[in-house]
Amino acid sequence: MAATIAERKLLVDGEWVETGEWQEVRSPYSGDVVGRLPKAGADLARQAIDAAARALGEPLPAHRRAAILDRVAHLVEERQEELAQTICAEAGKPLKAARVEASRVVSTYTTASTIARTLAGEVVPMDASEAGVGKLAFTIREPIGIVGAISPFNFPANLVAHKIAPALAAGCPVVLKPASQTPLSALFLAELEHEAGLPAGWLNVLVGQASEIGDVLVEDERVKMLTFTGSSGVGWDLRARAAKKKVSLELGNSTPVLVEADTDLEDAATRLAQHAFSFAGQSCISVQRIYVRRAAYDDFVARFVPKVEALRVGDPASDETDVGPVIDEGSKERIAAWIAEAKKGGARELAGGEEHGLLRPTVLADVTPDMKVSCQEIFGPVCTVTPYDTLEEGLELANSTEFGLQAGIFTGSVDTALAAARRLEFGGVVVNEAPTFRADQMPYGGIKASGNTKEGPAYTVREMTEERLVVLAER
Repeated sequence: MAATIAERKLLVDGEWVETGEWQEVRSPYSGDVVGRLPKAGADLARQAIDAAARALGEPLPAHRRAAILDRVAHLVEERQEELAQTICAEAGKPLKAARVEASRVVSTYTTASTIARTLAGEVVPMDASEAGVGKLAFTIREPIGIVGAISPFNFPANLVAHKIAPALAAGCPVVLKPASQTPLSALFLAELEHEAGLPAGWLNVLVGQASEIGDVLVEDERVKMLTFTGSSGVGWDLRARAAKKKVSLELGNSTPVLVEADTDLEDAATRLAQHAFSFAGQSCISVQRIYVRRAAYDDFVARFVPKVEALRVGDPASDETDVGPVIDEGSKERIAAWIAEAKKGGARELAGGEEHGLLRPTVLADVTPDMKVSCQEIFGPVCTVTPYDTLEEGLELANSTEFGLQAGIFTGSVDTALAAARRLEFGGVVVNEAPTFRADQMPYGGIKASGNTKEGPAYTVREMTEERLVVLAER
């Protein structure tokens, strides 16, 4: 899939370093080696934190941070196709989806640069009480300190950008550990940060065993904040181990969407067919559970299933491909086992199978809420379709999960949309669009098992700064 093997080095204290131990990055589609890079361990992680601590001692003013972020955005825009090809090669993400991700990286850095320029506190109305008369008070926002960032494989560029860009906007040096399956995009962005003039120590990128690097980030008291995107089990364990740090978690979901009979069923079927299977369902907000008002159920399914079957499965490097591979063979085997388990329990497969050794988009009917394909995050090209009789029943089905990241509803009624917005127990509710929707400037994050934070540069920057009150007494 890739004509050449990309060789990268790790970034520590402004230098590109080797460790003497190498690891390979392989295409999830072909198995070919697409990258080669050094492997880091605990010692290099400590050196990276040392470098970040030195950087923190020489703060960058906001205008310099903003200018660097602007330059990174410009450099990414210039090399957007190269970044998209890198994402495609290492993650197996279809090229057209990889291009969308690369364009979003530009947006993330541009937004972060704006936040860096406008980050400010607020004036406190002291004379609102008798005790405050004669005093002026305001708040300022100070960087929280060194940020340890851990990013996942599924958006290997933009979720890295969502860690790095807000941290730099806030004035926080970063030690980043990207997913071992997809480190090339992170190191590509690190090269652009370096080229944009980011001083030594402000960004350090390590690839290696999560246990070794993660343990150092947890244990070193100089790291004041951990930001993690990934599985719920790993994330909550990390938070428990790092009790004295601020730990921001953006975790998984079993994403539901309701389809009311009064909506445009053709539009809903088109959007959901696309967003249940983009990047083979490997998104925290990939549509997994579709609940349809019974009066519209047969009509919706008749529209939806052919659109799913028309999705092209194959080589992610082809411009024609809609659905590529899942990240590795272990994931494929797990997903197939969950499908088989559901079918054994009475679920019907309306679409599915394999093609070119890849899982085809799978649609399951007659699924019960206790089946893994419904109550757990499948993170694969699978969705379920289930009828409901009343809005109350549909909302209860959507809420019957430990997760709470995003949910959606298609309806022609404003009253129904507002009722769903109030009743759906999720961090975000999307109306008349697939709940897979995310724009980089919006607040994004979950409740319950799905996390404890909001991302999006404007919101992440607030997480990465501490508010300090200043009170001045008149004399």
